[in-house]
Amino acid sequence: MSDWLEATFTLHRPRAIAALTRLFRDIDMAEEAFADACLKALTVWPTDGAPRDPLAWLLTTARNSGLDQLSKSHRRAAILSRHVEEFQPMPAETPDPDEMRDDVLRLLFICCHPELDRRDQIAIALRVVLGLSVDEIAGGFLVRPKTMEQRLTRAKKKIASNPVAFETPSPAERGARLGEVSVMVYLMFSEGWSTSTGPKQIKLTLCEEAIRLARLLAALFPAMGEQAALLSLLLFQHARRRARIDAEGKLVALDDQDRRLWDRAEIAEATGLLQKAQRTGHHGAYIIQAAIAATHAHAESVGDTDWALIESRYAALYALQPTPVVRLNQIAAQARLHGPHHALKAMEPLAQDLSTYRWFHAMRGGLLQETGDHDAAITAFETVMALGPTALERVAITEKIAISQESLRKV
Repeated sequence: MSDWLEATFTLHRPRAIAALTRLFRDIDMAEEAFADACLKALTVWPTDGAPRDPLAWLLTTARNSGLDQLSKSHRRAAILSRHVEEFQPMPAETPDPDEMRDDVLRLLFICCHPELDRRDQIAIALRVVLGLSVDEIAGGFLVRPKTMEQRLTRAKKKIASNPVAFETPSPAERGARLGEVSVMVYLMFSEGWSTSTGPKQIKLTLCEEAIRLARLLAALFPAMGEQAALLSLLLFQHARRRARIDAEGKLVALDDQDRRLWDRAEIAEATGLLQKAQRTGHHGAYIIQAAIAATHAHAESVGDTDWALIESRYAALYALQPTPVVRLNQIAAQARLHGPHHALKAMEPLAQDLSTYRWFHAMRGGLLQETGDHDAAITAFETVMALGPTALERVAITEKIAISQESLRKV
C-alpha cells in the first residue's frame, strides 16, 4: 500500500466509521463496510485516479457495501425496520464536514457506555475509531493479544445488546462520560504523535483530528478547566512537529530539537488556554501535564529548562495518577537534577511493571551509557529492539548501540 493511500485511509477512518455506525447502529457492520470500501479503493484508485473527495467516495462505497451485506444477513430485518428511505443505495456526494466531525465525537461517547469498564471503553475506541490492531492495543495494556481480542468481542456485544447504546447521549450522560472521552482524545493524539508500530513515527492526521475533537469538547464544556487544559497540552506538543524529524528523516530528541522551528502561534494559543484552565481553580491531570509542556515550550534552550519545577509537577501528577509510566517520567526529571545513578536506582521498582514498555528500556539504556556501563546499555537497547519499535526508533536505537560498541572497542 502506498504512503498516500495509507494516509488517506487513516485520515478518513474516524469520520467514516462514526457515520456508518450512526447509520447501521452496528459497530461490526460499520467496520466491515469501511474495510470493503478500502479494499475497493486499493483496486480502483491506482488505475482510475483518486476521487475529488476521498471521504465521500469511501463513505458512499462503504454504505452501499453494507447494504449489500445486509441483504444476505440475518441482521437485515432488525436494521431495516428503521425508515426504509435511509437505506437506499446513495450516489456519491460530499458529506457535511461538521456532521462528520460531530459523528466522531458521538461515537467516542458511545464507546464510553457506562456498562463497560474504563479499560474496555478505551480499548474499543482505539480499535473502532483509530483502527489499531488487536496486537497494538494489547501491547498498550500489557496483556496477551488473545485476552484483548476476547475483551473487545465482549465489549462490542454488550454495546450491541443495549437498545439505547446508539442514541445520542443526553447532556447529563455526556458530562458523566466526559473523563473517558477526554482520555480517548488524548490517546488518539498520542498514537498520532508516536505511532505504536510501523514505518511512520508521526501520523499528523490523527494529531489534527484529536485537536479538532479537543476543540469541540472545550466548546461544549467551556466551564471545565480540564477541557481547556487538554487542548492546551495537545497544542504544546503539536507545536514541535516540524523539529521532531530532521532533514535526513531521523528522529530528533527534545534536547536536540531546533527550537526556532517550533510553532510560536500554537504555543501562544496553548499558553492562553492553560491560563484559562488555571483560573477555574481546577487541579486535574491535564492541567498539570499542560503546565509541564509549557515549561519545556517557554525554555529558550535545554539548559534553561526548570527541571526542578518539572519534577515537582510530575510528583503532583503522580499523586493524582500513581501509575508506573508517570513515575518513570518523574524519574527522568530527577535524572537531570541528581544524575544517572540516582535515576537507575529509582527505576528498579518499576522493572517488572514496565518490562514490556520499550521507553523504560530506552531510558535505562541511555542512563547506563552516561554511567559508562556500555555492556548493560547494549543489553537494554537490544530489549527495546525486541519490543517492536517504529522504523525511526529502530534507527535511533541502532545508533546508540553503535556508540556503546565503539566505546567498548576503545577500552
